[in-house]
Amino acid sequence: MRSTGDGAAAGGAFPVHGAASRTPHRRTDEGATGAEREIESVGYRGPTACAAAGITYRQLDYWARTGLVEPSIRPAYGSGTQRLYSFRDVVVLKIVKRLLDTGVALQNIRTAVRYLSTWAEADAVRTTLMCDGATVYECTSPDEVVSLLQGGQGVFGIAVGVVWRDVENSLAQLHGERVDTGETLVGHNPEDELARRRNRAG
Repeated sequence: MRSTGDGAAAGGAFPVHGAASRTPHRRTDEGATGAEREIESVGYRGPTACAAAGITYRQLDYWARTGLVEPSIRPAYGSGTQRLYSFRDVVVLKIVKRLLDTGVALQNIRTAVRYLSTWAEADAVRTTLMCDGATVYECTSPDEVVSLLQGGQGVFGIAVGVVWRDVENSLAQLHGERVDTGETLVGHNPEDELARRRNRAG
């Protein structure tokens, strides 16, 4: 179990707080799975990211300009260029919205964003973020969730895997854009791209 918050020690995005630490499986470009690389070959423009994350364009623009959640594929370079967000970016946008709605301090949200951007999909989807309004706790097992609730620390939970699937379902009804060619993909679900490529390879 790791946390951000007033009592956290220095030395990492989610310093150990309470339970014994474990070695996280951090995501790197070299270590990304084939599925992750395929998902990240598709980007989403601002309006699409907003629709899937449930936020306004004003929020999206403000978060990008202040560095809270920046598009990892293509930032805006002056007038005429459009930001392009990755699938993971959209998941983070949706989580940030939920954290803000619970009253979590912006500083702790920034720490959570840095944490989420480094994790592999397999680790992210089995994580529950528990919040008490001031601190964000990372839980990777039901026992850790129960422990926080019994201690009165966790009052709101965000199952990252559920958010991940919600974003997948939302993007399946919206438009994506291939990063390499700029081709518009109508009603694109990241997993559909994987299936098409596997079929062609077979």
